[in-house]
Amino acid sequence: MRREKRGTRECVPNYFIYSLSLILVLFFSACQKKTAGVIYLDELGVEHVTAGWGESQANKSIDGNPLTISGQVFERGLGTHAESNYRIKLDGKALSFRALVGVDDEIKKTERGAERASVEFILSGGDKAGNKKVLWKSGVMKCGETAQEVNVSLKNLIYLDLTVTDAGDGIGYDHADWCEARIEYRGARPEPVKPYVAEPYILTPPPSPEPKINGPKVLGVRPGSPFLYTIPATGERPMTFEAEGLPGGLKLDGSTGRITGFIDKPGTHDVKLVAKNSLGTAVKMLRIEVGDKICLTPPMGWNSWNCWGCSVTDENVRQSARAMVEKGLINYGWTYINIDDCWHGKRNPKTGEITSNEKFPDMKALADYVHSLGLKIGLYTDCGPKTCAGYEGSENHEEQDIMTYAKWGYDYVKIDWCYCEGKDPRVAYKKFGEAMAKAPRDIVFSICNWGRENPWEWGESVGGNLWRTTGDITDTWASMAGIGFGQAGLSKYAGPGHWNDPDMLVVGKVGWGPQLRPSRLTPDEQYTHISLWCLLAAPLLIGCPIEQLDDFTMGLLTNTEVLEVNQDPLGRQADRVVEGDGYQVWARDLEDGSKAVGLFNLDAYEFKKVKVDFSALGLEGGSYRVRDLWRQKDLGQFSGSFEAEVAPHGVVLVKIVK
Repeated sequence: MRREKRGTRECVPNYFIYSLSLILVLFFSACQKKTAGVIYLDELGVEHVTAGWGESQANKSIDGNPLTISGQVFERGLGTHAESNYRIKLDGKALSFRALVGVDDEIKKTERGAERASVEFILSGGDKAGNKKVLWKSGVMKCGETAQEVNVSLKNLIYLDLTVTDAGDGIGYDHADWCEARIEYRGARPEPVKPYVAEPYILTPPPSPEPKINGPKVLGVRPGSPFLYTIPATGERPMTFEAEGLPGGLKLDGSTGRITGFIDKPGTHDVKLVAKNSLGTAVKMLRIEVGDKICLTPPMGWNSWNCWGCSVTDENVRQSARAMVEKGLINYGWTYINIDDCWHGKRNPKTGEITSNEKFPDMKALADYVHSLGLKIGLYTDCGPKTCAGYEGSENHEEQDIMTYAKWGYDYVKIDWCYCEGKDPRVAYKKFGEAMAKAPRDIVFSICNWGRENPWEWGESVGGNLWRTTGDITDTWASMAGIGFGQAGLSKYAGPGHWNDPDMLVVGKVGWGPQLRPSRLTPDEQYTHISLWCLLAAPLLIGCPIEQLDDFTMGLLTNTEVLEVNQDPLGRQADRVVEGDGYQVWARDLEDGSKAVGLFNLDAYEFKKVKVDFSALGLEGGSYRVRDLWRQKDLGQFSGSFEAEVAPHGVVLVKIVK
């Protein structure tokens, strides 16, 4: 009996402890359930949301209006613009994401906006093992479609990516809304993740004090046209120049390096250029092709629009020309000073000849001034009755205007496509091409119809030297990368005398008006921008005030080995040879038999190792020398492949040589 009693006494406390433990577990479990919370995207803020255009907004559309999808107004959410990404840090304990998504109705107010807008919403997430998976896709959404409901589990995810793509047709009018978007979570509060941004860093080595001749190896000119070429040479001044084998009709100014004159007959002339200073002598061969082709390498210069917009003046242009010389860009082959929209005045009522407005008192005097600095000059007009800014266009005055520009001394004309509804661009632009063929001087013909009706297929046939392949660029990763990487498949249309044009450079300070600010592209994104445009054999037109260039931007624009890729006389545009998860590799053939290769990281947050097999480049077996072009440094001999760690949104640009 005592044993039974003892046993009973021992069992009572054990049962009590077990019951108490169960109660505590249930209690804390209930407490955990009570601590589950909900946080809305607008509470997280929009500071780290990337957008292809404009500034993302909390509880408003990208244009600052109430969030509205197919007539339904939402009080909470996030308005953005494709291409857009927003990464949110989770701790593996988040429960779900819910939202209603669609294209904002505000674009219905814009001409053709509702017709052109198309986006795709994508949710993806990463786990602790480093795996990333797509959680949900909306498919292509258009303006006017009812908002789609999103409800996905976030179980075991450590981050969530909210992405809006352009659905493959460019970012124009892609106003996208995440409405009533919220995360249910337990544990740590979700937090937005800032994309990786490095401090500005300069890779380009400083120029040697010894002379070095830069610039293109080939130059095209038509018989009888005025010839102007300034030998681009770096090194300590004073410097003297020589040119052996100049054709008759040309002369060299030995102190400035300017070659001027006229060549009457077609032919090819190999000219030996020489530059000398107290430290040494540099020699480079220049091939002058006298025939029916000009613009044998992509034009390099400056355009007024991305900095001054419609506020541009005669003095802005003169200041930029002086700065191109004083800053030394002329010594690297930068040549053109181009005026964009807003210079036009009225037409002479008797003759119909175009005049300039009060901001440009004398267009011929301005051209003469720019030429006196050893540079060339360009301007702008439009196929329609008005320019994009509402000034006098060239409709029904195509040949007259081109002849006026030639009389003034202009070397380059960009022709826009505003107010041209119903026109056939082949017919409209051919009128300008025929006029330029008759002009008494060479004029580079820049077609700017924003890629409508595939100008790469017919631009050369109407006399074009370059043609815009896209809409206007802005200084965002989504815009720049979407345009640049969107050039895949167009290489067969580019070559000496005719180039695909993905729009101007958005480095340095920009503003599209008198108020300027630094480019929103990160330092790594700017290296990607210049590297990709050089691989693409794209025209290089600086869009910032040259007189305000800082050391970082100067480094971007004065790397001789990078610019040599752009100016390579073979004229081959790069192709995309590798496309992986968040990375791409592009490559182009160069005249000397080598390959220029760009390894690009498209991820905004993490470094990536990017690898390219030499077989993907069409290279046979064996060992190849790899040179880092930005650092101007050999990396060694490699067999079979090359791999590099690439910064977020960054690039490693190399030359691969047998």
